[in-house]
Amino acid sequence: MTRLRAVVVGAGLGGLAAAIRLQAQGHDVTVVERRPRIGGRAYQIQEAGYTFDTGPSLITMPFLLDELFELAGASRARELPLRTLDPFYRIHWQDDPRTFDFSGSHGRMREQVARFSSSDAAHYDAFIAASRRIYEEAILGAGRRPFLRAVDFAGLVPTMLRLGAARSLASFVASHFDEPHVRQAFDFHSLFIGGDPYRVPAVYAALGYLQIAEGVWYADGGVYSLVRALGGLVERGGGRILTGESVTSIATRDGRVRHVGTASGLSLPADLVVSNADPLVTRRALLAPRDAREPLPWRVRRPSLTMSCYLLYLGTTRRYPQLQHHTLVVGSDYRGFIADVTRRRRISRDLSLYIHAPSRTEPAMAAPGGESLYVLLPVPNLASGDDWDVRGPELRDRVVDYLEHEFGLEHLGNSIAVEHAFTPAQFASELWAADGNAFGIEPVLTQSAYFRQPNRDRTVSGLYHVGAGTHPGGGIPGVLLTAEVTAGVIASDLRTGRLGRAAA
Repeated sequence: MTRLRAVVVGAGLGGLAAAIRLQAQGHDVTVVERRPRIGGRAYQIQEAGYTFDTGPSLITMPFLLDELFELAGASRARELPLRTLDPFYRIHWQDDPRTFDFSGSHGRMREQVARFSSSDAAHYDAFIAASRRIYEEAILGAGRRPFLRAVDFAGLVPTMLRLGAARSLASFVASHFDEPHVRQAFDFHSLFIGGDPYRVPAVYAALGYLQIAEGVWYADGGVYSLVRALGGLVERGGGRILTGESVTSIATRDGRVRHVGTASGLSLPADLVVSNADPLVTRRALLAPRDAREPLPWRVRRPSLTMSCYLLYLGTTRRYPQLQHHTLVVGSDYRGFIADVTRRRRISRDLSLYIHAPSRTEPAMAAPGGESLYVLLPVPNLASGDDWDVRGPELRDRVVDYLEHEFGLEHLGNSIAVEHAFTPAQFASELWAADGNAFGIEPVLTQSAYFRQPNRDRTVSGLYHVGAGTHPGGGIPGVLLTAEVTAGVIASDLRTGRLGRAAA
């Protein structure tokens, strides 16, 4: 096998997974990360006894991790033990005192639905069966193969239509359930990857089903334990990880990659480059104008980006036992809230929040007697024009006041010992996210599969993409699958002669 020099730009989960797969193919791998530590969006803050995951906070489809560790000659079970959560999360509604505990138990899920509607509970099995078919054919099937040609996508369309997966996710859920709260409990999952359930295809019904079928898992030390474990696999496999090193260019000659340049003056020879950076930033900031110019229609079709998030990390001196490990708080205007942050480009007057309290499962994540709370509020990306030097402090006070006086976290304001915030402006500056988006390219049907940034670049030979911006998409399972698909394309290109060792 030809041993190639591979440079991976960005040490997020997608970049690290791609590095492991390329090493398993026998290539020399260097990973370059602009931040001081690996992780990308899956970063971590530690201060005064409090530990916060700053990005993804739940692990699903653990068999993808098992496969990745096995490729590296390691055991995920030994190196990264996982424990399942039960319930996965609890949903609270501002307009209803009832809650919904989402879990993997068939009986308990039917009971939860029946608390809101006995007729909807009778339809639960049919909904699960329909969701399972989408999961098996659209995620385990289409999500693990590339869509590099229009004909590949055309072949998927009949399957999508047969499964009912081309309609909106909200419409798919509404075809099974009538009660509004039940519908919300089963159509919100696309928000985990920045997708509006009223606009994304019903293929994302698989996100809820895969949790029910495969569980929601936690690694002691948080998701960053997964990051550290993957980084360790790269280094043990002989790879180099350069942190605090910002890539400034992907240099080409004769239409193919040759070198990767960094701000410190490094020039890394490359037979292939895998970019885990935002695809728009890769093209605009790292490629020369002649290379960044895509073919029609992509040249004139600007991708729509997901919303962003306002993130608040609070280390408290009090415990809040009413919180689950994962808690969702849904405002009274669910649909209007989503429209505000995704389409109207404005901060909503309504509040819908996600709260992560890992100390509920692992007390060591917080100082004794306290909590390490991660609060996520979806907000529009920077296309809204908001000044986050102003908006940030305003939202901080509004969120803390709401949690204390309306949701019931008593004396929250006075119990905060450690506090950090992360705004759309920081998504742009620290994570190189176009318009400060939080989840990449919006996962609507016209930006999925073939219509998404392909795993192999359209214009530059030897350039490939992984991460939320490419196929199949975002979330931990999504970005791990992007690495699998991209590594498979690279292996195929090497076999067919499309890819080889670059001339010096």
